[in-house]
Amino acid sequence: MQSRAGDMKDRGRSDEIIALQSAESGMQVGRALLHALHNAGISVLYQDREMKTVWARNMRPPWIADTGISGTGVSDTGVSDTGGSDTGDGIGILPLAQEERMGAAKRKVVASGNPEHLEFSIPADDGVRWFQIWVDADHDDGGAVQGVVTTMVETTEQKRREQTLKTLLREVSHRSKNLLAIIQSIATQTSRYSDTLSDFLTRFRGRLQSLASSQDLVTSSNWRGAALRELVSGQVGRYGADPVRSLRFRGANPYLNPNAALHIGLAMHELAVNSVSYGALSRADGFVEVTADLTAAAAGETALSLTWAEAIGANDNQPSEKRFGSVALERVVPASLNGTAKLEISGDRLEYHLVVPRSNFETD
Repeated sequence: MQSRAGDMKDRGRSDEIIALQSAESGMQVGRALLHALHNAGISVLYQDREMKTVWARNMRPPWIADTGISGTGVSDTGVSDTGGSDTGDGIGILPLAQEERMGAAKRKVVASGNPEHLEFSIPADDGVRWFQIWVDADHDDGGAVQGVVTTMVETTEQKRREQTLKTLLREVSHRSKNLLAIIQSIATQTSRYSDTLSDFLTRFRGRLQSLASSQDLVTSSNWRGAALRELVSGQVGRYGADPVRSLRFRGANPYLNPNAALHIGLAMHELAVNSVSYGALSRADGFVEVTADLTAAAAGETALSLTWAEAIGANDNQPSEKRFGSVALERVVPASLNGTAKLEISGDRLEYHLVVPRSNFETD
């Protein structure tokens, strides 16, 4: 008997230890979950069937007021300061329309036992805050709904990233269509002024590579555009000429928008190819001068006046017939930029003048 009593006493102590360990484990899990909710920015609210708040965890504005106590009597500690006397949607300060949506969703969950999912956009000082909200039924052992659990997660940053991505994709689509239109025009005009297929392919490939070079500058700037000096230097340098020696750039260095970068890059390509073939860059000591001036235009606006000049020499045999290069320089490029252009070859000098309005560049 004495031994049996001792066994029962030992067993009782073991049960107490197990219970204490279980309780301690439960508290650890609870603390861990609270940390997880806080770190993930998740707010959780529990209400009974009458929409009285029972408890809440990690409640933040707009679910509670900035004072730390919401209009529904829920403090940020998750304890109802008024004992759960609210009868509305059970959360903080919301626009009336959103509050009505929330209340309707909760009543529907109580009636059906099925979960509801909502997305809210709430006005804020810095724009709009977005939230994903899940409303779930809490069933008792018999399956009856005894309360609702509302889980709120802010998705403002995700929403902003999605909107930024959509804007970028629309911009890429727009730029791609413009680029394809430029390529189509170049292909048409190059074929018109090419005598053979080989001649066409050589010229067309060179112009595509010029566009690709300008496009690389545009892309590397996140589609902002390209600096004029870098654009000109890159186009001259593509044909084996050392820009440090063969290019003398003077004046302003505005930042061209993407469309202007592509078309002015094409103009620089045509001038560089012509110079390497017939002009100053065909000689070891030859160089070209590029001058960029910001001048007053109509209505007080600023215009970019760009000049390419080179001494072609008596032995530099410039082609006399009209080629696509001159068509691009005098018609295609200025028309695409709402500007004007003039190509002049007189005696031993070639000059190209291009004037484009302020809408094609910025100076800051």
